[in-house]
Amino acid sequence: MTCEHLFTTSFRACKNNGLLIPNVSVMFLVRIRNIGIMAHIDAGKTTTTERMLYFSGYTRAFGDVDDGDTVTDYMAQERERGITIQSAAVTFDWKDHRINLIDTPGHVDFTLEVERALRVLDGAVAVFDASAGVEAQTMTVWRQAEKHKIPCVCFLNKMDKPAASLRYSLDSIKTKLKANPILLQIPIGSRKSFTGLVDLITRQKMTWQGSSLTYDGHAFETSALQPSDDPDVLQAVSEARATLIEQVADLDDDFAELLLGQYSESFDAVPAGKLQEALRKVTLARKGVPVLCGSSLKNKGVQPLLDAITAYLPAPNERNHDLVERMSRLLLPFADQHIEIPSLSAGNIVLTVGLKQTVTGDTIVSSKASAAAAVRRAQQEAESKSSSQRESSSLVLAGVEVPEPVFFCSIEPPTLAKQADLEHALNCLQREDPSLKVRIDPDSGQTILCGMGELHIEIIHDRIKREYNIETHLGPLQVAYRETILQSATATDTLDRTLGEKRHVVTVELAVHALMESSTSCDVTFEEEVKTQLPAVVRQAVENGVQSAYLQGNRNGLKTVIQHVSLEPGTSAAMVSACVSRCMLKALKLAGGQVLEPVMALEVTVGEEYLSPVLADLAQRRGTICDIQSRQENKVLLATVPLAEMMGYSTVLRTLTSGNATFSLELSSYEPMNTQEQNILLNKMAGLA
Repeated sequence: MTCEHLFTTSFRACKNNGLLIPNVSVMFLVRIRNIGIMAHIDAGKTTTTERMLYFSGYTRAFGDVDDGDTVTDYMAQERERGITIQSAAVTFDWKDHRINLIDTPGHVDFTLEVERALRVLDGAVAVFDASAGVEAQTMTVWRQAEKHKIPCVCFLNKMDKPAASLRYSLDSIKTKLKANPILLQIPIGSRKSFTGLVDLITRQKMTWQGSSLTYDGHAFETSALQPSDDPDVLQAVSEARATLIEQVADLDDDFAELLLGQYSESFDAVPAGKLQEALRKVTLARKGVPVLCGSSLKNKGVQPLLDAITAYLPAPNERNHDLVERMSRLLLPFADQHIEIPSLSAGNIVLTVGLKQTVTGDTIVSSKASAAAAVRRAQQEAESKSSSQRESSSLVLAGVEVPEPVFFCSIEPPTLAKQADLEHALNCLQREDPSLKVRIDPDSGQTILCGMGELHIEIIHDRIKREYNIETHLGPLQVAYRETILQSATATDTLDRTLGEKRHVVTVELAVHALMESSTSCDVTFEEEVKTQLPAVVRQAVENGVQSAYLQGNRNGLKTVIQHVSLEPGTSAAMVSACVSRCMLKALKLAGGQVLEPVMALEVTVGEEYLSPVLADLAQRRGTICDIQSRQENKVLLATVPLAEMMGYSTVLRTLTSGNATFSLELSSYEPMNTQEQNILLNKMAGLA
């Protein structure tokens, strides 16, 4: 479909939760914005989304995270915990634009939810706690947005907090995200006296009046700055606007030429429209990120944020998604409520029902012909660019990178009669959440759940109970250790076996080497002479034998080199695989074993008065302190800690600091255990400790 395609659909009003879904007017593709809200946990993503829905007229009342009545946090687990667990999509109109918005989680256990949302979005709003600036999970989601080349707008939320700092937040965006923040607003008042904003592009002053208990933020005063206004504000606006113009000119050559040509006598005289147009180009090119500020909870600054989304973030036709779908049933998502629609143009986000094999990460096309046409269009666009600017003309969207799970535990149904129901539930949850892995233990026959963290496993367990009505039992949570080899080793083995009247003889020589990088695969290579001599069926049998031995344990990445293979005529492929597998296990034994444990990157934000007990506790957990930074009145402790030592850490930290600390964990690497700890672990696993 092209930009000229329009859509017209009518909707019924939703009666639940006071949602209002009015008729959708005819709308051009260029007026659609597909965006995601991303941030560290508790930065205010969901509250910001709630205010957007309210100010756009789609809800009659504010939802509150603490009260558990927000639109996008509709899962029971989300409302009980006050956090976002699963991405939720909502659709609403703002002025003459359609906004399709996805509210994403901020907890590290659900990073994959952010990943799979960003890969299909055109733009993103990064929400920051203005008192904390860039936090641990902020950096993670920012890297994800950069990987998918998503243009972003930054929103400094919670400007009314006592420790809020505009300058600190901007500096942290520069230093930690390596981004180029372009400030578009300056606050009027600070902390509790924060009452409004000044738009640096238009020089308009916006003020919100009234108490937080009675004022809903719908009405705010907008007026041009006057010479009679506060001199300090006038001076700050003048300096900030000059900086803004200078930044944009440095990043956009056309705008710089305009300034030096028509407005050389006074750069400040450049029209707001020209400045906004140049800023949009800079944002779409990802050379800079517009920065706005406000307080979503106090209903201040959200309307200008909506204006910025429509002004600076791209429409679908400005991104490289050439995708057309024709489904028998289409649904427009509004969190947990779905409205059936007859049709929709390209560039929108919708739901479809009835897909049997599709999983997260797949790219769907309506037919081979439409796919071929889309590829031709992409190639034509690529050819029109200079060779240095050409992008991939592949039709397939970038896949979802699924991190390896670090926790696992057994799960059992209440009775054998429920085993089939449990397997069905786990299959459905895996299709929805690729970061959840399920396997069968070959020794015990137990079903094993593998996930990203304690909370992830807990949520999966709760969902099985609530959504599938199965009371399951979880075994103790365990850490996903890996094993590597201490040195390279070479082994030779011969298999000589007679089955019936046929004799099978095969001799194999191979070498194993440890891969330096953290991975869970085994690379198989053949010496050139061996590769040319062996037929394809034998080479495949050799590779199968290597992988069979490699999978007998949770090993780190290995490289196996096949140095020699000889076999007598009539030897079956199965016997070749068996010999290679036995030889591989022999080589692994000769190479020696070393247990690797997952080591987490830990960030703790704590008041200085509680720093000493937190440091002492981490020392007992085999933690290594990397850095201690200052963040307003708080200290930010950066450390690496073995995951095995972090069981129940949230409860301990809450006790040590009287609830005045927060922390985040992210997998850093797999590191060798020391001999003492390894022996303790092996004795424990053998039941001797």
